[in-house]
Amino acid sequence: MAEPGIIILRLSKIRFKLYNKAMPYTPYHFGPSGFFGLVFKKWIDLPVFVLANVIIDVEVLFAPGLLPHRHWYFHSLLIGGIVGVVFALCFIPARPIIKKIMAALKLPYKSGILKLVLSGILGAWFHVLVDAVYHWDVQIFWPYAKNPLYNIISRSSIKTTCLYFWLAAVLFYLFTIRADIKSAITK
Repeated sequence: MAEPGIIILRLSKIRFKLYNKAMPYTPYHFGPSGFFGLVFKKWIDLPVFVLANVIIDVEVLFAPGLLPHRHWYFHSLLIGGIVGVVFALCFIPARPIIKKIMAALKLPYKSGILKLVLSGILGAWFHVLVDAVYHWDVQIFWPYAKNPLYNIISRSSIKTTCLYFWLAAVLFYLFTIRADIKSAITK
């Protein structure tokens, strides 16, 4: 008979395989969030908006059980918004470092507390909306258990759209820094 530790390890591997087959990877969220973050960077803190899209999925890593329910409270507009605010506030001390990173990326960075908080909320909600269309178990309007957005767009269409947004984000970024690219080429 196998030891309990071995059984738990095997269940963890099965759970990991199930997750990788059953959910879109968090990087799918980078395409749409990166694109909209770049387009609206005057009003949205780009790093907070994009990273708030990712922080929501931390919950999935710690969700108990295999199936059926993996998306819990962070994947609701109410709690997701609160997570976005907390994340944004935790981001305040990192602003000087982020400013240097954004300068290296040739993107101007100026952010205040209100912009950070708004970006955290919108980033979290953006993630929740994408997942609500893709996953049946997202309780977007928690405590209401139903998900009225599930499957209004096919899963393959969502993945394809997210990938197109990746391309659009890269192109928009290159367009944004085109003056720097031109000066680097002419040197």
